Amino acid sequence: MDKFKAAMLLTGVGDALGYRNFSWEICGSGVQIHRELKELGGLEKLVLSTEEWPVSDNTLMHMATVEALVAEHWCLEDLYRELVKQYVDAVEKLQGRRPDPATIEGCSQLKPNNYLLAWHTPFNEKGFLGSLCTALFASYAIQGKPLAQWGREMLKVVPMAEEYCKKTIRHMAEYQEHWFYFEAKWQFYLEEREIAEDIQNKPCFPDKYDAEERDKTYRKWSSEGRGGRRGHDAPMIAYDALLGAGADFKELCYRAMLHGGESAATGAVAGCLFGLLHGLNSVPKGLYQDLEFGKQLEDLGEKLYQVSYKEK
Repeated sequence: MDKFKAAMLLTGVGDALGYRNFSWEICGSGVQIHRELKELGGLEKLVLSTEEWPVSDNTLMHMATVEALVAEHWCLEDLYRELVKQYVDAVEKLQGRRPDPATIEGCSQLKPNNYLLAWHTPFNEKGFLGSLCTALFASYAIQGKPLAQWGREMLKVVPMAEEYCKKTIRHMAEYQEHWFYFEAKWQFYLEEREIAEDIQNKPCFPDKYDAEERDKTYRKWSSEGRGGRRGHDAPMIAYDALLGAGADFKELCYRAMLHGGESAATGAVAGCLFGLLHGLNSVPKGLYQDLEFGKQLEDLGEKLYQVSYKEK
């Protein structure tokens, strides 16, 4: 249970840290962010208070997802309708948090009062397969799969998801081009880290991989020049940070939360997965003790644990 609670808390921590009340979210330079962090006294001195370090829409939408998952439902369609309700309600709470326009656009297309078509929305390439990838990684963390195998295992599941979608989605043609792109980018990444084959379990990083080099690399992985904006590269950056940081949370922050891309999104994903893997042991208390929605996040982690193991 503790790791479920840690995962929820560190989602908020990674989000709030990468967001820094929007100023680090829009900063294009990891070097500058690291310089500003040093001026603040470093991670050990930070206290992520509600006033100065609020969470962004990432955490609120994550909480909405978990609220739906822990609610009573008898079939997948009931779960989807509950997700729609939670997302529409969550959007009303995003005022003043400068939410991603893609979040607002996606939620505006949901139809909570239409029983049959509540969750049917037009295809959107921006978050394509990112949620599947992140959910699989969370599952692998809970199962205890070796971290270096996650990317390979995920790519084995993606064709199964494609076959399922061919049977359930009418206009599959507009998906397939992006499906290939997602798989190709991930295959390229695994080869770059030299973990594309089953026998290779130790990732290979460049000798020089500081904040400036990571910004260059994250931009290279991106499809629009800003790392973490799309469904393929947000979990990719989080995964890369987990591989490089091991059990060191501060190192994870430098790699996943403090870069010149979509740092709140990648920070939230990386924080959640780190919590499932390692808990809170290496996390400075100032980063979570006064976190906005901290109590609610812990409570949701406990509920999610109970639901998960009850169903098992």
